[in-house]
Amino acid sequence: MNYKKYLCIALLSLTILATELFWTRLFSAEFYYTFAFLVLSLAVLGLGLGALFFKLLPRMNRPGLLPVWLSLTGMMILVAVPMVFKLDLDFTKLVSSRMMILKLIIAIILLGSGYFFGGISLAHLLKNNSSHISRLYMWDFIGASLGVICFILVMNALGAEATLLFCAFPVLLASFILSTSWIRILPSIILLGGLVVSFKSGEIPGQKREEPSPIVYKHWDATARIKIYERDSITRAINIDNIANTPVYRFDGNWNKPDSLKFQFGIDVGYLIRKFPECRFLSLGAGGGTDVLQALQYNAKEIHAVEVIPHINYLMKEGELKDFSGNIYNDPRVKVVTEDARAYIRKFENRFDIIYSLSSNSWAAFASGSFALAENYIFTTEAFMDYWKALSANGFLSIEHQFYATRLVSEVMDALTMLKVPDPKSHFAVYNLPGMRRKILLVSKRPLDRETIENAFGKLTPENYKEIHLLYPASENNKNNMYNRIVRFGWRTMAINAKVDISPCTDDRPFIAQQGLLRNIKLSGLDQIPLYEFTGFPLSRVIMLIILIVCAVLIIPLNLLPYLFKGEKLKLLPWLYFFFIGMGYMILEVILIQKYTLFIGSSIYSVALVLMIMLVSSGLGSLHSEKFSPNVVFIFIAVWLLADVFLFRQLFYLLGDWNLFPRMFLSAILIAPLGYFMGMPFPKAAAKISSQVDWAFAVTGSASVIGSVGIILIASSFGYSIALLAGMIMYLIAYLIYISGIAKH
Repeated sequence: MNYKKYLCIALLSLTILATELFWTRLFSAEFYYTFAFLVLSLAVLGLGLGALFFKLLPRMNRPGLLPVWLSLTGMMILVAVPMVFKLDLDFTKLVSSRMMILKLIIAIILLGSGYFFGGISLAHLLKNNSSHISRLYMWDFIGASLGVICFILVMNALGAEATLLFCAFPVLLASFILSTSWIRILPSIILLGGLVVSFKSGEIPGQKREEPSPIVYKHWDATARIKIYERDSITRAINIDNIANTPVYRFDGNWNKPDSLKFQFGIDVGYLIRKFPECRFLSLGAGGGTDVLQALQYNAKEIHAVEVIPHINYLMKEGELKDFSGNIYNDPRVKVVTEDARAYIRKFENRFDIIYSLSSNSWAAFASGSFALAENYIFTTEAFMDYWKALSANGFLSIEHQFYATRLVSEVMDALTMLKVPDPKSHFAVYNLPGMRRKILLVSKRPLDRETIENAFGKLTPENYKEIHLLYPASENNKNNMYNRIVRFGWRTMAINAKVDISPCTDDRPFIAQQGLLRNIKLSGLDQIPLYEFTGFPLSRVIMLIILIVCAVLIIPLNLLPYLFKGEKLKLLPWLYFFFIGMGYMILEVILIQKYTLFIGSSIYSVALVLMIMLVSSGLGSLHSEKFSPNVVFIFIAVWLLADVFLFRQLFYLLGDWNLFPRMFLSAILIAPLGYFMGMPFPKAAAKISSQVDWAFAVTGSASVIGSVGIILIASSFGYSIALLAGMIMYLIAYLIYISGIAKH
């Protein structure tokens, strides 16, 4: 086999995965991330549909057409994004506007077209080189793993515009390598056109939106899209992915001012800080540094500013906001930490006097491909246990959020009960700040006394009732509020009639933003789809159900179409086999990314590590697939998954205080063996039905989308452990099919 085919499938896969990651980053910043999930999940279906198209139309299998399909893949990747943004999509109007539904369909077709032509190209390469399927499939995985690395490097170094061009470049290079005669100039023309358009536009167009304030700075990388707003002469705001904002106050660096000239904070923890002669303060999600500024103003002696987005820390420590903020991040009392807050806090025990969190998440999707719909791990029952352990003997945890407070109360009750804290109800209080539309949960290592409760965030007086008052422990005239009732009667009792999901989230089910309930689905009278689920509308589940319905009604029947045509056919058992391994592989990939994010830390780098290890080890497994019997392959996958569910998770907690690189190394050791054997089922079976490998790939590609979406629906309801067991069942079913219907070929 010509080495060019190996190179070209690697370049094609590099483009496909890098594009998927880039589009996830792009659309989760421009659209609300659940809608990005909807669009991209349906668009990726184009990969399987392209392979099916290739199967149904044998005339497409002419050697000279492969460079054309590759060129069309690159061209659509370049043009689809600007065209989608020109549609001016407004997802909140999908129910009330037929035109918006039509625009959504057009957007999916535009984005899916690149995957469609990529699917044709992959099917072409697999079909015409089926005698080398194991080695070819290996290079497919290797190329995809390089896509992960290259996406991060290019996005971080050159920004979004260059990344769009880069995503198209590998597949256009593949087209150039395979082209002859006039076709050879086609990829060059496409790339040149992309360069010209990019140069003229200056940046990738986004959704039309009215900015609330002048923008003085912009930056994109693999972690976040950052904008800095000039609010007024004394305030700037860092905007993250067009949805989260964190303020930055102008400061001249002079602390020697009378109290009347000092900063006034909406949520003031000065009373708590002053309880400690040498307060050790930790900010969870420090953002623009207002937490740090407050701690410095009240003379905290040691301040840990923990932020997962590297560029925000750069802006505050060295960049655009260094001088504006008074250089507070270079104060000797401040330790700036670029790490996931949960991973960082596990390193400490009885350390911090105050742990402070102010709306510490951005609703931004994980950059784990189009199949990204999980929240982070800072709002789980186990997180509260970690915070409790990290507090000093007299320490306080102050955690605020405008949407999640009911769940936080349920979690802290469970956490303190699991820690066997005597009388858990005496260790926390819940405050309402109506003017700010905020709720604050105050947790104390010692039972809270009345004086602390009444002064923690400002005096609780009748005059201040509209500014701040207690929800728990509640006064007699306010005892029926939800928070007080959760504490009195338990969340299970209150959940029966609650408008939103108030069940506690755990590390096994960390989907805290999914507060909607299926019983609240009432499309009649719904003029606009709400962006958030704090009203009780189950947006995430509705979107997942829509994708699954599309697959069930359209995609699965399409993959059965070849049975209606003449010629050699894939038998039913092999068809089912490829369907189940397609579902199984993607189920495990999606869930392992989320699970290992807990151990490594929530960032693009943890996602990249898991994806890379999975893909590289699967590629090596494909290469060696003939060396192992199916019994060894499938039984190893099942046993390793059982170990992951019941054993490896315990290692995460035992070794959670390790530094980042040892955590990454151990994660690689635990993932690689599983990925190695997961790379074998497809080439083992494909070698036996080589004439139908294009159809097999189409079935596997379509099933992978069904698996990825369906398993997030399962995981958000029952947890990651059940989801992993579901993936194991997919492989065990495939094993039974293999030994009964494929092994005899």
